Order: sequence, then C-alpha cells, then structure tokens
Amino acid sequence: MKYYKESARELPISYEVDVLVCGSGPAGIGAALASARSGAKTLIIESLGDLGGISTSGLMSHWTGRSKSPIYLEILRRSAEKNEGELHGKIVNTIDPEKLKTLYLEMLTEAGAEILLYTFASDVIVEDGTVKGVIIENKTGRSVISAKVVIDATGDGDIAFKSGAEYIKGRESDGRMQPCTIMFKVGGVDLERAVFPGSFETLVNTEKGELQALGKEIIGHPAGHVLLYKSTLPGIVTCNMTNCIDIDGTKAEDLTRATLTCREQIDRIVKFLREYAPGYENCYCISSASLMGIRETRHFKGVYTLTEDDIMNAVQFEDWIVLDAHFNFDIHNLDGAGLDKDGVQHEFKQMTGYTVPYRCLVPERVNGLLLAGRCISGTHKAHSNFRVMPICVGIGEGAGYAAAIAVKKNILPRDVEAKEIQKYILKKAFK
Repeated sequence: MKYYKESARELPISYEVDVLVCGSGPAGIGAALASARSGAKTLIIESLGDLGGISTSGLMSHWTGRSKSPIYLEILRRSAEKNEGELHGKIVNTIDPEKLKTLYLEMLTEAGAEILLYTFASDVIVEDGTVKGVIIENKTGRSVISAKVVIDATGDGDIAFKSGAEYIKGRESDGRMQPCTIMFKVGGVDLERAVFPGSFETLVNTEKGELQALGKEIIGHPAGHVLLYKSTLPGIVTCNMTNCIDIDGTKAEDLTRATLTCREQIDRIVKFLREYAPGYENCYCISSASLMGIRETRHFKGVYTLTEDDIMNAVQFEDWIVLDAHFNFDIHNLDGAGLDKDGVQHEFKQMTGYTVPYRCLVPERVNGLLLAGRCISGTHKAHSNFRVMPICVGIGEGAGYAAAIAVKKNILPRDVEAKEIQKYILKKAFK
C-alpha cells in the first residue's frame, strides 16, 4: 500500500460543550434530549442532512418492541398529534418519516440543544485514556469539538472504536453479522384487499400459493422474505424485503456493495408483489431509504455485558437505566432470507420486560465516553433484542442523564451512580 504524509496543522476549536452526542438515530435523540433538558450545554452532530438515522432517513416502518422510556413515549404521543388522515391523534407505532424528521428538530430546539448536520466525526481526541472531544469534517472545514463527556450514538461505535475501546464484531463464534436492508415504499395499494405479513413466520395463503414460500422461490437469493407494513398514508405500504448478506457495515466498500445489491432487488420485488400479493396488483415504488439499514457491527466491551440469559430471565438490574425493555431474538438469516436458526419470533415465550444496566454503557477502560444504542456491551443474541428503536431511545436517554450528572458533579461517567440517573427517569415517567 502506498502512503501520503499529511502535514501537521493547527485545528480551530469550533465548539466547546458539556456533552457531545455523535449520531442522531433514536439513541442519539434520546441522549441529546435528556442531556439538554438536564441543563448541560449539549451539541448533537449528524453526518446526514436530517435527524433520526434509521427511523427517518432509513425509512423505518414502525417502532417495534417496547420500553418505558419517557422520551420514547413522548415521541409516540407527539407523533400522533402530527399524523394526518385516519391516524390523526391516535397513538400508534407506525412512523411517518417526514413528520418525524420535523418533530426531532422541534424537540431538540425546545430543549436548548445545539444541532450540527452534514458533519462527520473523523477522529477522536484522547488524553491519558480519557476522551476530550472529536475532530469533525464538514463544508466549513476540519475543526475540533471539545466536550466534557462524549456519547457515541453512531450505531457502529465509530467514536469508541477510534478511542481504542475493546470490541468484537458480530457473532462470537465467527464474526459474521446480520444482513442489511434498504427499506422502500410502494404506492397504489388497495388497502382493503392488501395483505400485511409482519414477520418471517407470518404465512399468507393466496390463490397462487403461500406468499413466503413464493417469495423465496421467485424473488431470488439472498432476498426472498415478504415483510409488508401499513404506513400513515392511504394506499402506501412500507417494504422490508431487500437483503444483502456478508456485509461489514464499518467498511465503505461493503456498504457500496450492499447498496448495489439491495437496489437491484427493488424492481424484482415490486414485480413479485404485483403478480402474487393480493391488493398490490397496481403498486409502484415511490421512495427508498437514503440510509442503509445496518443491523449489527461492533459490540463493545463494557463494565457488564448483557446476555440472552439476562433477557430470558427478565433480570431487574439494580443499576437499570431502561425499564420494561421487551422484544424477541430478531436474528435475520445470516445466509439468506428469513429468520436465522438462532432467531426466535413467534415462539419467544418471555413476555416480561427486562432492564438494561448502566454498566453496559460504560466502556471497560476508556473514560469520558458513554455508549448508546446498538453498540453497547451485549452478546450477539442479546443484541438482536435490545437493538430495536424503543429500547435504543431509552439507552440514549440514560446516557444523556448520566452525562449531564457527570458534568454537574465534575466526575467521570463511570463514577455516576445509577440511582441518580433513575431519579431523572422516574420523575419523567410518573410526571
């Protein structure tokens, strides 16, 4: 490999804040709102031109799973107020991505958080094992954001990775990661006749055969499952049906290959729906996600690692920061379409909510940094449960309160007592 030696130069410090949140997906939104509402000078940065990550730019269909995060429940309530048509005022888990983009802006602005879009965190400043800020790149140039606490809500843990925090990728046995997806929407659907298989295990019998079986036979590997969800608008359905396997979402080359693969599948899927899915005879693609749906990459080593046994036993940790977290083991098939052999959906028997402990957000060795979202410390199988957005909002919320407390008390995030975080959450939950 050839190299170019970059000249050393001084970088301007463009922002000095108490709490810096990197990434504005559901976890980042929860973190920035909690931090700003607690009085900390908070800045959230996002590489895209809209807030929300997979919930907006990823064209996500709905909030799946649950948690008792007060910020998540507020998002649902305020989304209902913005919904149009027959959903107006109804609190549902269906997402209108365009409305949600605006709602996030409104909520963060109300909270007093600063927002910086079109900005990529390219490096991390670490002194004596403590994160002091990040180096950013944007249209303005290359500069530094200094912060007393940095929250990594990038999904892939890019900040934690560059800080030297320990991690593994994917499945413990072989490092393989869940498939990725580009979500898209189709219009022209006859909703009175349309079918909506909402899981891999949802079977739909039609005049031409069972729909999931037809999908696997006709659409073509590695796609083939049929997942269709109602939207907030008439005649429009969200499709979670493109699929690309053996992708490392931390590599630009792999992300490019995944984009080529998934986009090539969209036309074939639309043709399949027109031919085989009742109600979709006249459907057409009207929009597709501008953000690849990456389900799994880095799992960082925290003070505690959440396991599948913790989830199955509905463990109530003393240092909880998320209450009543619940979902199934949603592991997409690592070899193609459908559910992985280690995944459990309809047969998931544990209906009691578990808790997420604060220790999972604290990197084992790096200071001044908190993890938020799907990159927290957890096993491959546990991750398939806690990676869903309602739980990620709660994780971010806990991180935001913890960061604000650390700043206020002038202590390291790892020294924050979980009971102090819980006071904020319970106060909001029972307000």
